[in-house]
Amino acid sequence: MTDAEETPGSEDYLAAIAGIVADVEDAGRVIASGQIAELRTLAAAGRLAEAQSPRADANVLLHDMALRSIAAEVAGAMRMTDRTVQRRIGEARVTIEGFPAAVDAWAAGRIVRGHVSAIVDTGVNLPAEMWAEFEKVAIERCEGQTPNRVRGELEILAHRMHPRSFAERHEEAAAGRCVRLVPGRDGMSDLIATLPTVIAEGIHDRLTQQARAIVDTRGERSAISDAIATDARSTDQVRADVFADLLLAGTPSLDDTRDTTAGPLGAIRARVQVLVPAATLSGGDDGPCDLIGRSPIDPATTRTLAGDTGVWERLFHDPTTGVTVSTDSYRVPSGMRRFLQARDQHCRFPGCRVAAIRCEVDHTHDHALGGRTELSNLAHLCQRHHSMKQFTAWRVRQLSGGVLEWTSPLGRTYREDAPVPAVAFTPAETHPGDPAPF
Repeated sequence: MTDAEETPGSEDYLAAIAGIVADVEDAGRVIASGQIAELRTLAAAGRLAEAQSPRADANVLLHDMALRSIAAEVAGAMRMTDRTVQRRIGEARVTIEGFPAAVDAWAAGRIVRGHVSAIVDTGVNLPAEMWAEFEKVAIERCEGQTPNRVRGELEILAHRMHPRSFAERHEEAAAGRCVRLVPGRDGMSDLIATLPTVIAEGIHDRLTQQARAIVDTRGERSAISDAIATDARSTDQVRADVFADLLLAGTPSLDDTRDTTAGPLGAIRARVQVLVPAATLSGGDDGPCDLIGRSPIDPATTRTLAGDTGVWERLFHDPTTGVTVSTDSYRVPSGMRRFLQARDQHCRFPGCRVAAIRCEVDHTHDHALGGRTELSNLAHLCQRHHSMKQFTAWRVRQLSGGVLEWTSPLGRTYREDAPVPAVAFTPAETHPGDPAPF
C-alpha cells in the first residue's frame, strides 16, 4: 500500500474501516446469539427448580433449596459462585419471561443488550400486567439511540405509567434500606448504604462541611501543630476519614443496651473463659488458673465462678501447641473457633468467599448422628451453604488436613483444600560463622 492509499479518506482506507465495522457487526450478532441462548438456559434452570414444588401450598424452603442446589451445579460448569448463578437465574427469568418482545428485538438486531437491560431495569418496577405495554413503547424509543441516552427517558416513562403515586412507592422502597460491603482491590472495600435520597444527601453534605472545615483551618493552625502542618489530605480523603471516625467512635442514640458511661465500648459484649485444672476445681491443688487471654487468677475466685456457671465443657488440648482439638460438648470452644477461623479463612463451599467470622462452624458429620466436636470434623460454612448441606442432595466429607470433598447431586466431586495461610513462617537459613540463636 502506498502513502497515498494510506491517507484517511482514500478508497483503500475506507474499505478497511468498512471491513472492520462489518466484522464488529458479525461478532456482535454471534455474541448476542450466545448471550440470549445462555439467558434462555438459565431461565429454564429456574423453571426446573420451581417445578419441584408445583403446589401453591408447597414448602418455600424446599423450592429455595432446589434452586440453590441447581445453581451450585451450574456454577461448577460456569466457574462462578452459586450465589452469582442464582442471581443470574432470577434475572434471566425476568428478562426471558417478563420481557419477551425486548429479547426478540435484541435477537433481530433492532436493539442491543444495553437496551434490554434498560428496559428490564426500568420496567420491572411496574406491575407485571403492564410490562408488555411498557416494553412495546420502550423498544420504539430505544431504536436508533444509545442505551445510556435512552435510560433516563425510560425511567420517566415508567414513572408516568405507574398506577401508584411516587410517594407510596418511595415509602415502600425506604423499607428496603440497607448497608452492603463490596470488597475491592489493594486492601480496600466499598461500604454502600442504600438510603432515602434526602438522608443520603444530608449525610454527604454534613461530611463535606466537616471536611471543608478541617481543610480550611490547616493554615490557621499549622503554626500550632506540626501534625496539622503536614496534613495533605484531599477533601475526599478527609470526608472518608470523618465518615469512618463517626461510625467507629459513635454509638446509636437508640441503643438502650449500651452502657452510656463506657462510650463506644458500652456496645461490646464480653464472655469470660477460664481454664481450670480438675485438681484445682476439686480443691486438691491451689495453683493458679488461666483467665484466657489475660493473666492467672486465684483458685478461690475460680471456684466461685465455676459454682455459678450452668455450662461445663471437657476440653482436650494438644500438649505441644496448646490448641483445643476436641470437646465433649456440641458448642465449639473459643480456642478451637480461633484455630478454625485461621485455617478456613472463609466459607468452605467451592467458590464461596464469605469471611469465616460471618460463617457458622459446621459439624461435617452431624453431631446428632454421632459426629464429634473436633478439628477434623469441623469447618466454616456460611448460612446459605450450611442450609444446602442440610436440605439438598449436596454431600460433603472431611479428609485429613481440613480438606473437604463435596459431591453434587449429579455425582460430580469438588475438592476444597484449606486455604493457604496469608502468613507463613519458615526456618531461617544459617551460614558458617553466623552467631548461634538464643
